[in-house]
Amino acid sequence: MTLNTTANALAATPAATAPIRPLRVLVAGYRSHPYVGGQGVYIRELTTALKALGHDVSVASGPPFPQLDPGIRLIELPSLDLFAESNAFLALRPQHLMNWADLSEWMAHNSGAFGELNAFALRLERYLLDHGDDFDVIHDNQTLMPPFARINKQIPVVATIHHPIAVDREFAIAAGQRWWEKLLSHRWYNFVDVQARMTRKMPRLLAVSESARHSHVEHYRVDADKIRVAFNGIDHAVFHPDAETTREPGLIVTTASADAPIKGLDLLIKALAEIVPDRPNLRLHIIGQLRDGPSKRALEALGLRDRVTTSSGLSRAEIAQLYRRANVVACPARFEGFGFPAAEAMACGAAVCTSDGGALPEVVGDCGLVSPVEDTRALAANIASLIDDPEKAEALGATAHQRALAAFNWEDHALAASQLYMDALAERGTVS
Repeated sequence: MTLNTTANALAATPAATAPIRPLRVLVAGYRSHPYVGGQGVYIRELTTALKALGHDVSVASGPPFPQLDPGIRLIELPSLDLFAESNAFLALRPQHLMNWADLSEWMAHNSGAFGELNAFALRLERYLLDHGDDFDVIHDNQTLMPPFARINKQIPVVATIHHPIAVDREFAIAAGQRWWEKLLSHRWYNFVDVQARMTRKMPRLLAVSESARHSHVEHYRVDADKIRVAFNGIDHAVFHPDAETTREPGLIVTTASADAPIKGLDLLIKALAEIVPDRPNLRLHIIGQLRDGPSKRALEALGLRDRVTTSSGLSRAEIAQLYRRANVVACPARFEGFGFPAAEAMACGAAVCTSDGGALPEVVGDCGLVSPVEDTRALAANIASLIDDPEKAEALGATAHQRALAAFNWEDHALAASQLYMDALAERGTVS
């Protein structure tokens, strides 16, 4: 499908007010490599879909830089990358004193705050002072820092919202065992209130689920009428069933890009402990690194370390193959704005067990087993029911695959974004 064949259909819908035409789009993300999490996946897939629709697409990113399709231009905006420094305090150089983006990033990092978002936005703003005429619209991938309000005065900005980071802050503070741990978490998430104000200021927002829309209205008091919803897509050329791959009885697969409370890995480990004794073949494979933290300590305390394997740095094809081998794919997050692992596993025909955190019930529909957040007994029962009944798991996976095909399409998401671009330009009288 091309812009020419879809513009008329879109223009006929109530949300569509301006026919779509090819545009010069700059997509902005402060960290955009797929291995850093779902936002990196989003950058790669959105830009590919926008290019397929005929747009001239560029990406501005800080490190780690994204993987992009040929024909999509990468504009590198290097950060200080202070997390890679053995001593971040000593990373400041004389030239950084003359650059507010560098200096603010260094000051924030060394005072316990996360300053990369605003520093990236400042660097982008400076770049656009010289190159703003090269673009018709800016698409911000949830940076939502004050420079974007200034950029929007010159070039229309559309922003994607995944989930309000206020939720992460709440879980991180609640997980702190000591008063100073709670204080450090509050300091780290100091940008959250700024993002809330910026989200309210942005005129046009694209949410990746109804849950993402609702949670921004609830947590950030955003006007619901300015938020358009379009599910993320899935690359069905990579994530699909394979009749030649055999599912392995007792194999549970989950992803853990970070051992953060919001991801719920600790809940899955507790659920695992409830069903292991009666199932000697049960084992958990974690896609990601299991660093020192609550989940690793829980594994050791419960005597489950020998039931767990991990892998990191996998290609998308390797991740898809793990989903195809899995008896069950578990997504126990306390909150998700969308939940790529659940959707990708469904696309591979896997039986999925999730919590009801955020958008997960919306994503799986009636094609997965859903348990209440924090209810490890219910999660354990759902997983056990699929391990003990392979036919049930296979049937659930088949319906999940059909739902993934019907619901998760990057072309649809890119069309929704394109309509927001055109509406923003029409509002300014710049559509020709």
